[in-house]
Amino acid sequence: MATDRLTAMEAFVRVIDTGSFSAAARQLHIGQPAISKTIAQLEDRLGVKLVLRSNKGLTPTEAGQNFYDRARRAIEEADEADLAARGAGAALTGRLRVCVAVTFGRLHVIPILPEFLEHHPALEIEIIMDDRSVDLVEEGIDVAIRMGSMRDSTLTARKIGECQRLAMGTPAYFERWGEPQEPKDLTRHQATSLTQPNLGVLWKFRQGSTEIAVTVGSRVRVTAGEGVREAVLAGLGLTVSSEWMFAPELKSGAVRPALTDWQLPTLDLWAVFPTGRRTSMKARMLADFVEAQLAAKVGLTKASQPL
Repeated sequence: MATDRLTAMEAFVRVIDTGSFSAAARQLHIGQPAISKTIAQLEDRLGVKLVLRSNKGLTPTEAGQNFYDRARRAIEEADEADLAARGAGAALTGRLRVCVAVTFGRLHVIPILPEFLEHHPALEIEIIMDDRSVDLVEEGIDVAIRMGSMRDSTLTARKIGECQRLAMGTPAYFERWGEPQEPKDLTRHQATSLTQPNLGVLWKFRQGSTEIAVTVGSRVRVTAGEGVREAVLAGLGLTVSSEWMFAPELKSGAVRPALTDWQLPTLDLWAVFPTGRRTSMKARMLADFVEAQLAAKVGLTKASQPL
């Protein structure tokens, strides 16, 4: 009976994930009538409608969404029990939803996934690329990779590294506008930055015990990190950013740092997990893998602490 219940839960989760009975049937390698019958029996047993059918496909009812969240969690915990029984060398299975900023994901997460998936051939990964701090519970995210300070103390987060920030621009930009020799020279330059509520961009530099804050004019402001990259590469201005954001261009010389005798605050990298439920082994292992790969390939300082 328990096995039948878990099987029905998995069928329902697949239906909601794929949006159709036929797609769920293909994933589970069974016929579509069997999926339809399983969902109907599930609704009869629970005494509620779980799925709404329309021309646009299938969507969960409110009761269906609540059941989906708990059913998916039950399936994950069953998978965790299997992994624990088989030992540390067991391959991961099921689905993992990961949220990451667009540029960071494109440059540093997606390229390392083939190696991770090679070790876990039964694992499916869904990457949500979004520069916003999305609600992990509401969006069903298993782990998010985020940069900056963790202002929300309610989040379950583990610091997995830190990266240097640099002031940088293209050689063509420096040739046209000159290269700053000290922070105050930046007042004669233009910054390219993420959209801010104020009109200027405040950068804080340190050299030994000396600290200087400089406000730089910003004619070009964009709402996403990918836009900052493209604006800098187009020669529209300087920016202060982490090394990872311009890693390929710093390596090739397409972008070069300025004011290298001065230090800027480092950028922390975090693995963030949804509050209110136990962190899955899949999420922890992906965070560990990202940490190790970035430490080796990008120069991030490893800063992992047990969760």
